[in-house]
Amino acid sequence: MAIVLFTDFGSSDVYVGQVKEALQRLAPPIAVIDLLHDAPAFNVRASAHLLAAMVGNFGEDSVFFCVVDPGVGGARNAVLMQADARWYVGPDNGLLSVVGARAVKGHCARILWRPEQLSASFHGRDLFAPVAATLAVQGGLPKTWFEHSDGLDVEFGGDDLPEIIYIDHYGNAHTGIRASGIPRDARLVLGEAQLAFARVYSEASKGAAFWYENSLGLVEIAVNCGSAAQQLCLKIGDSLDWA
Repeated sequence: MAIVLFTDFGSSDVYVGQVKEALQRLAPPIAVIDLLHDAPAFNVRASAHLLAAMVGNFGEDSVFFCVVDPGVGGARNAVLMQADARWYVGPDNGLLSVVGARAVKGHCARILWRPEQLSASFHGRDLFAPVAATLAVQGGLPKTWFEHSDGLDVEFGGDDLPEIIYIDHYGNAHTGIRASGIPRDARLVLGEAQLAFARVYSEASKGAAFWYENSLGLVEIAVNCGSAAQQLCLKIGDSLDWA
């Protein structure tokens, strides 16, 4: 059992520590794992595809605290979702929808509970952290805390996203495309550039750009001993095609 954090709060900003203080106070025996705090800021669709690629190795009953929430304090609902025996807590803005669409089985509910003190701009600390902590400690929520729903309010579906969804500090560009269905002789098209497949970095010449299947099973764009983002002028949201 663990609480797994996936946010766009920033690894060196003031927010993650406050969330972890709340989790420690409310669920002291539960391990907390920082999966990612640099999800694409404000980009819910890209983050939803990245989240879906990252959850597969976690055990049943893991509780995912997921917050990429540019609409915090607005009309969007708070949601609890169970998908393939893992729990997810976060805003109902599409962030959880790719995981849900790809799950074999699952269900979702709207979170009705509200704390006595709720910051308008920090539901992660005040709302989602207590819900995640309660789930982790009790294995469920009090019945008055939620109501079952037929589905999520915002659905992106389970199809791949042919865009760049994340750029790491090396300058490698992760895409929202699962690599298992792509022929290895296909060339990835980025504007005027066409990139061939390489199995690993060492199969490409130094300074050469290529695509490969990364450890998450996604198509990734890389440069051997270089930054693909700089060399190819890439940014999150860039679309791509195949030749």
